[in-house]
Amino acid sequence: MGIIVPFNHFDGTRDAIRPLERIDNIREAAKDFRATMLSQPKVLFYKTFELIRVPYPAKYGYLNAFSLPTPFIHLCNKLFVIQFNSDDGIKTLLVSPSDWENQRETPFFAQLEESAGVFSKTMEKIIFKFPNTVLGVLAQLGLKPEDIDYITYDHLHTQNVTRWLGGQGQAAIFPNAKLLVMREEWESSLSLLPWQNQWYCPNGVQGIDESRIELLDDSVFLGDGSVALMRTKGHTEGNHSIVAHTDQGLLVTSENGVSMDSYAPIHSKISGLAAYAKRTQAEVIINGNTLECGNDQYLSMIQEKEVAGRWPKDERFYNMALSSESDGFHLFPGTTPTARMGELEFGRLTLPAAKA
Repeated sequence: MGIIVPFNHFDGTRDAIRPLERIDNIREAAKDFRATMLSQPKVLFYKTFELIRVPYPAKYGYLNAFSLPTPFIHLCNKLFVIQFNSDDGIKTLLVSPSDWENQRETPFFAQLEESAGVFSKTMEKIIFKFPNTVLGVLAQLGLKPEDIDYITYDHLHTQNVTRWLGGQGQAAIFPNAKLLVMREEWESSLSLLPWQNQWYCPNGVQGIDESRIELLDDSVFLGDGSVALMRTKGHTEGNHSIVAHTDQGLLVTSENGVSMDSYAPIHSKISGLAAYAKRTQAEVIINGNTLECGNDQYLSMIQEKEVAGRWPKDERFYNMALSSESDGFHLFPGTTPTARMGELEFGRLTLPAAKA
């Protein structure tokens, strides 16, 4: 098996003129894809690390559903370190390696800091939390920057990729890594509408050598099939979800939703979510800061949770390991999720000396 292998389980599932038929088609395709992936090997190593906690508007996180005046939720951005087998040996993939030290220029966060004025430093000290950096995590694990084979993000909001891959006069910190990205996401990030650009880091992908970019036109398996990048258009035009076969089943990662409650709102204790789900019959609550493709995002969240399957710890919820998972915070009352995936670790890391 090659390192990057396309699959077509979901082709045509969104073509029906009647939207509810699209949901039925997606569910059926998800069953088939889930069975296929569960029949394949598990990843060799999977571990999550919290990188940074930031305030994020509740009106976006739980679009139209949150019923309290609390302005923010606490969003915890995570890094995923995954190793998988391939015909070319063991590969190391970083999912969502956010360079938060150099992403402050993202217009939304720059404006948030400006609006806080003289209180910005106090706000940062109290609300922002910085548990880890990407390079700090690698050092903890005993990995070197040159050990990274691939990086990927479910979408490119706020990301500054040039630090990792080079560009804008910077040398690449990851000299051997390639970015795996959907073609729509890459092209979109190079030519943003005003509607989109508030959430993209200026020059975050400018000047990267084309040889460092692997453009994907559809969903793909990686290596032995224990990892998949599944196209899930909606939050952005080129959004994709990362699916990993682990000892906890299929874990699905994206930022289409901001908590496990987002995927099972009928069971949520967060104010407004269950009531909204009952009133509207919505089975998911989308993360709606840009609303590039709202209907598609709704469908993608159903696709994600059907692929993930039920969470072993509480079958009311789904096996969603989100790239940015909200958590409770004393200054943001009423926002504590009913269920939280938290940190995960499976398998055993293989260091380069052992790979040779």
